[in-house]
Amino acid sequence: MDFRPCIDIHNGKVKQIVGASLKDEGDYAKENFVADKDAVYFAKLYQKDGIKGGHVILLNPKDSQYYEETKRQAIGALKAYPGGLQAGGGMDPQNAREFLDAGASHIIVTSYVFCGGTVNFDHLKQLCGAVGKGRLVLDLSCRKRDGKYYIVTDRWQKFTSEAVTPKLLERLSDFADEFLIHAADVEGKAAGIEIPLVSMLGEWGKLHVTYAGGIGSFADLDLLYAYGKGRLDATIGSALDLFGGALAYQDVISYCKDK
Repeated sequence: MDFRPCIDIHNGKVKQIVGASLKDEGDYAKENFVADKDAVYFAKLYQKDGIKGGHVILLNPKDSQYYEETKRQAIGALKAYPGGLQAGGGMDPQNAREFLDAGASHIIVTSYVFCGGTVNFDHLKQLCGAVGKGRLVLDLSCRKRDGKYYIVTDRWQKFTSEAVTPKLLERLSDFADEFLIHAADVEGKAAGIEIPLVSMLGEWGKLHVTYAGGIGSFADLDLLYAYGKGRLDATIGSALDLFGGALAYQDVISYCKDK
């Protein structure tokens, strides 16, 4: 189990938010923490500690008045830690190269692939052509409805008809290097992980998967390790002391290295 750090940027600030609260209208999000340091600071911190594979996420849509500042922060972080961070948020074949050239190791994509509520394989193939399978991460962030975990797009606001299942993971694994999966209902709440989702992902285990959502204690990390069969990496946001939480950053690094 590796620790995958995050730099979430909203309205030009590094933040931790409650994932399900995000709204494009009014650029609103319920905030858990707003950093007084910029994205470059966190990128250099992760670089110093040798932690790779974290994600920089732009949480504003391209038509937001804050998008350019959010993008400036993201590009700055990627340049500060070249090859150490992945970039996501509004990515498509037209803009992906800019973020790769700035230093992103991978491009993270959801909405462009799942536009129209289902998998758009034409778009997926275009992305693979633009960035290559080895540099593409599919973000299968999901919310629970009727007992299933459905992929959500447009900053977790829109449900698709695609549930996260082993069958879907198999279909998509030919097109991506990794999967990133936020359990959006518990994202930012530090109140426990989605065990059924984690169990399913751990059982599948055929591609690199990073799980985010609800980790608030080392007991939660124990559950993630156990139910994920040691196959899932962990992202922690609001619960981390870097972002106002109780979990010590260095202790989390040590825990994951021990696993």
